[in-house]
Amino acid sequence: MTDLDIFAVCPPGLEPQLAAECRALGFARGKPEAGGITLTGDWAEVWRANLELRGATRILVRLGSFPAFHLAQLDKRARAFDWSALQPHIPVRVDVTTNQKSKIYHAGAAAERIERALREEHGLPIDPEAPVRIMARIERDLVTISVDTSGESLHKRGHKLHTGKAPIRETLAALMLRACGYMPGEAVVDPMCGSGTFLLEAAEWASDLQPGRDRSFAFEHLATFDADAFAGLRRASSAPGVAPVFYGSDRDQGAVNGAIRNAEASGVAGLCHFSCQPLAALQPPPTPPGLVLLNPPYGERIGADKKGPLYALYGSFGKIMRERFPSWRIGMVTSDPKLAHVTGLELGSGPVIDNGGIKVKLYQALIPPVSR
Repeated sequence: MTDLDIFAVCPPGLEPQLAAECRALGFARGKPEAGGITLTGDWAEVWRANLELRGATRILVRLGSFPAFHLAQLDKRARAFDWSALQPHIPVRVDVTTNQKSKIYHAGAAAERIERALREEHGLPIDPEAPVRIMARIERDLVTISVDTSGESLHKRGHKLHTGKAPIRETLAALMLRACGYMPGEAVVDPMCGSGTFLLEAAEWASDLQPGRDRSFAFEHLATFDADAFAGLRRASSAPGVAPVFYGSDRDQGAVNGAIRNAEASGVAGLCHFSCQPLAALQPPPTPPGLVLLNPPYGERIGADKKGPLYALYGSFGKIMRERFPSWRIGMVTSDPKLAHVTGLELGSGPVIDNGGIKVKLYQALIPPVSR
């Protein structure tokens, strides 16, 4: 069959990291675009992308496009569109985005016309809670029709039991690990681990565990789905003998207990060491230097005049890194460049990234080796 136009979505600014992951997993093309990577392949590659990609938020398949300059034309061309990928009698929902450069500017009216075409011409039920979502983007009078093959966001791996107070999404954690140059086999330390997301993603990556192994997907409701062929894509870990080099700590015993439960549910409990301790007690593990990666509190909602304790915390973190972690790489997520500055580390920063509605950056440094 003709190769599909597949789009793997990721947070803007992290396209290079997702492109690198796509290349490493052998996906074809891997062309970066704003907000994701364009891939090519058949439906089996769509299933594999959902199952294998750690950094993708969701996987879309662009079904086709056509020009439309007014709603009546949109209605007519939606009725004539090739909807053969959809399963008869399976409910669908339609989301439309448009811009001011298009003559059709009312997204709600456009969605109603596409829904009517699907219902009247093709007998498809319309339901706002439907498992299959059709996405139409109208830009410069060109309507591009896509189907969301993932369903729930891919950061929902299907095996996490506990969520911390300020969680970082699994997909974002995976891309940040790659941005920090993480390679399976090296040690990872998170001294403010919360629910353990950074460590679990690193341990699963090292174990070659498929991130989507414990969940279902929207593509299972499409006419193109082959359950037997998809079952053949699922696999167990193919990386035996992974070293237990993932170390997490937190001053909150409840968070530590939750991280332990998450590691057990993910199948990597034997690779992770968790302890309840304050930052001041942090010591490097008995491994060669690796990566310290953390998402510390940044007080986004408390006001600059009340951040005194946070400045002290960041200052202590920087001092501990310089004194105890020579030759280690540092990756730190924060929304406040002033907090990054008070660490005293020579931090370089990446692009602005949306983390649950808060704009953050990933700051990185290399601690100098001990001078002799």
